[in-house]
Amino acid sequence: MRIGICGTGNMGSAIAERLLGENHHVSVWNRTWEKTKPLLNLGAAFATSPQSLVAGCDIIISMVIDDEAVLSLYQNDDGLLSADLKDKLIIEMSTILPETSKHIDRQIRLNGGNYIECPVGGSVQPALRGELLGLVGGDLENIDKARPILNQLCRRLDHVGGIGSGASMKLAVNLPLVVYWESVGEALAIAEKAGINISQAADILADTSGTIKVAPGRLPRIADIANGDIPDGVSFSIAGMAKDLKLMIEVASNNGISAPVTEAASKSYEEAVHDGWAEYDGVLLAAWRVLQSKKL
Repeated sequence: MRIGICGTGNMGSAIAERLLGENHHVSVWNRTWEKTKPLLNLGAAFATSPQSLVAGCDIIISMVIDDEAVLSLYQNDDGLLSADLKDKLIIEMSTILPETSKHIDRQIRLNGGNYIECPVGGSVQPALRGELLGLVGGDLENIDKARPILNQLCRRLDHVGGIGSGASMKLAVNLPLVVYWESVGEALAIAEKAGINISQAADILADTSGTIKVAPGRLPRIADIANGDIPDGVSFSIAGMAKDLKLMIEVASNNGISAPVTEAASKSYEEAVHDGWAEYDGVLLAAWRVLQSKKL
């Protein structure tokens, strides 16, 4: 299968590497071309534009940072919509608004192409192992065309409805996780103010019923950074989580849903971004909160 990848950030690169490992012919495009070099060294081909990427591929996967980047990818003069999309299938994996996904679908159909959305749950390591959670929206016929590829990327693949439903479900999946790290920060701050060693508090928290399954592996590092270590390594950044929270608030508002917890968490992530933590891993929002409490 000839597959094109638009966007070679952390997740796009991991997806491309996984598909190369499954012996697909993979072509890649990224706005900053230097980020494609590791994949070119693994055997991927380089496309000079999204338009040229389409010409050499049967399926095109988009994985970029936000709605603005997605719309640019499709609508620029050399974007995906400028290509001949007949018999092509585009899979949108970015985390975007449902309305943006619906708009893209309409434009692709007008240009003779096919489209589904499949935002994914999981980070770089699950992507490399083919263990993502795929949240698919779209027509069954198009999903069936994509299924062989998606099954190589995902441990679980759920068709949740029409276009827009996958985007909505991805935001629903992300919301408790993103909010959780703020609550962890507040919990550790309370313990720290009581004179409890942060590392001990994190270890105790990891062994309670209030801990999500990914937390035990992250809490020791959160404690280290709260104690002064330098943050390093990024799976999904604080800036990315801040962006997702804004999308969640917009979707909730559009549907008449009150979202006070989401709004409060959004404020915290925005404060961390403005405090210089934008490109640190999102889980470290908890460490940032502890450090903020020490200033009081």
